[in-house]
Amino acid sequence: MNPDVLNAARAAFPPSTGTVTLGAVVHEGACHPEPLVTLPLSMLNRHGLIAGATGTGKTRTLQLVAEQLSAAGVPVFLSDVKGDLSGIGTAGEETERVRQRAADTGYAWRPAGTPTEYLSLSGKVGAQMRATVSSFGPLLLSKVLGLNDTQTSVLTLVFAYCDDKGLLLLDLSDLRAVLQYLGGEGADELKNYGGMSKATVGVLLRELLELQAQDAERFFGEPEFDLDDLLRTDAQGRGVVSVLELQDVQDKPALFSTFMLWMLATLYHTLPEVGDVDKPRLVFFFDEAHLLFDRASKALKDQVEQVVRLIRSKGVGVFFVTQNPRDVPAPVLGQLGHRVQHALRAFTPNDEQALRSAARTFPKTAFYDVEETLTTMGTGEALVSTLSPTGVPTQPFATRLVPPSSRMAPLTPGELRQRLAESDQVAKYAEMIDRESAREMLEARMADEEEAPERARDDFPDVPRRGGRTPRRPSADDDQERAPRGRGRGRQQKSTLEQVLRSPATKSFARTLARGLAGALLGGRGRR
Repeated sequence: MNPDVLNAARAAFPPSTGTVTLGAVVHEGACHPEPLVTLPLSMLNRHGLIAGATGTGKTRTLQLVAEQLSAAGVPVFLSDVKGDLSGIGTAGEETERVRQRAADTGYAWRPAGTPTEYLSLSGKVGAQMRATVSSFGPLLLSKVLGLNDTQTSVLTLVFAYCDDKGLLLLDLSDLRAVLQYLGGEGADELKNYGGMSKATVGVLLRELLELQAQDAERFFGEPEFDLDDLLRTDAQGRGVVSVLELQDVQDKPALFSTFMLWMLATLYHTLPEVGDVDKPRLVFFFDEAHLLFDRASKALKDQVEQVVRLIRSKGVGVFFVTQNPRDVPAPVLGQLGHRVQHALRAFTPNDEQALRSAARTFPKTAFYDVEETLTTMGTGEALVSTLSPTGVPTQPFATRLVPPSSRMAPLTPGELRQRLAESDQVAKYAEMIDRESAREMLEARMADEEEAPERARDDFPDVPRRGGRTPRRPSADDDQERAPRGRGRGRQQKSTLEQVLRSPATKSFARTLARGLAGALLGGRGRR
């Protein structure tokens, strides 16, 4: 191998204990086991990209990085769209291919699993993840519903109205009830908000019904998933790997991609500033990242860019995993300091254009023809450029990746069922809570308005139906007799403390604290 390549690699990847090992340098077909290509832990909150054509090894690279982060005490969150990452919690098998790859790279391979929790949006293959409609916010919800700009602005108006009136939006039935009320007898209450057409209300209601028909009702509500559960380590100090299993909701890409963005944005608003750290507090992997940006509005793309740019200071790293760098918007791509680019194919003119575009994203190198290298690498090889411990990008090196230590195959259905049965986290989120929120509050308000004339007749029983004498003033005895009357919890006598806790002002303040997404990201509109 060219000694200049080795010397450059040694300078770029000096031996260090605080690193994630990727593999060995390859040049002109030869693989040299020293030095090993690594990612510095202290730079892993600078974000990264893992890209490449289908079948070139992106998923195994994600698995390799995730399990080494866990071993270093860093919690990891990753999405498992195809269902082939669940094996990360189980030790791998030493097959002939694993032995050969370990020998080629000079890597001391040992089988090992990671402490793993399995999460699910459906609740069928992991702990049930939920978010309240209010904490999701109008921008993210508009992506899920596929709304245009006008419809999104109306949805934003509805959220503003609910905040001002102390109406809690916890699940989809709450939002539907508010839309029906504002599209009907409550329309006059929107005069100070700009109003909305009945046609737009109809569109929003139809989109909600379509979402509910896809069994999405269970994704919204309480108990909301506590994101502190993503930041845990086990008794041995290893970071817990949280795997969001998505194979049973693959037909809802807008929902699960936006749900992951909600988690990232909420983490940004809840975690304290830490600045530069020896290792990140959490590393987040967006697999199939193009799904996040497909048909996304400019406002949502701006939101993603802002969160990615700012969350670094909270000690959180983000890796986007996708087929081509062009799947990620340029402002976001420009913030990804670590690049692991697997092979690309150039079978069509569009492929050739994408290849040239990907090649231009790498620093210049005297050792490789980047375009040629990207088309000739085999499975499990990648062109790698990382940030050095001083924050300087290295020139790219073709790398033969080491094999993951965990199982490179999914758990069997029986193994997964056993894991879920033993999980305290699954039990924690199993039961949904339905407390008083916008739907119940509006129902109580309308019922009170309907009962008002009847209550007036009860208060003045001596008033004749047509003219007549002066009404009798109600006595204390009358009040005592009427006290048991009332409909449900909305009419029960309340203590002073309960009245304060249930007041619109208190609920609005609680809602502001709960929503960690919309307000701050929208530049000062106030968190909803």
